Amino acid sequence: MDVYLTPPSSGWPLARGSVKEVADELGIDPGRLSKWRQKDSSLVRSAEGLTEEQREIKRLQKELKEAQLERDILKKAVSIFSRGDGRYTGS
Repeated sequence: MDVYLTPPSSGWPLARGSVKEVADELGIDPGRLSKWRQKDSSLVRSAEGLTEEQREIKRLQKELKEAQLERDILKKAVSIFSRGDGRYTGS
């Protein structure tokens, strides 16, 4: 099954492919990415029949997980660009 990561505010994909391909591209463990995906889908499935406060908590939990994933991706990008191998000159 393909994974398609898109930050909520940008509208452009960060990564696309199998869990292993995306995890390799991002430099994270494939099991971790699978867990994130699984937790995200379980939040969506379990949202039926909840009180307004419970739905808000679930929404905020999902938003937090997205922010944590984005942070991890940005950390990886910073480490790649900070290596100083001369391939990235910046502007």
